[in-house]
Amino acid sequence: MIKDLGLTKCAQTIIGSVLKKTISGGERKRTAIGVELITDPSVLMLDEPTSGLDSFTARSLCKLLQDLAHTKFKTVISTIHQPSSQAFKFFDRLILMADGKIVYQGIAFDAADYFRNLGF
Repeated sequence: MIKDLGLTKCAQTIIGSVLKKTISGGERKRTAIGVELITDPSVLMLDEPTSGLDSFTARSLCKLLQDLAHTKFKTVISTIHQPSSQAFKFFDRLILMADGKIVYQGIAFDAADYFRNLGF
């Protein structure tokens, strides 16, 4: 799991505290996800798991979450604002909201065609 989350280089580092920073914000975020995964939940709910991560790490995290969903049969629910196209390709289902209302719900891959058919 440490390798999958890209935490190998800081595996032996004390996480620190608010006053003493020892790992980056992205490493801290991925560590928090790892802590949740250790309990082997059937549903994993994540709020902005890719914010603050570089595009490669965000893409890798989305791939890991998709792999968990497909191979370990986990339900992964996440809020993500403005994902990169590389990260987006790992989404299976999608709910898009605007002004607090659902504007699309369905297969992520089909969203572009849906909006194209509406004239957007």
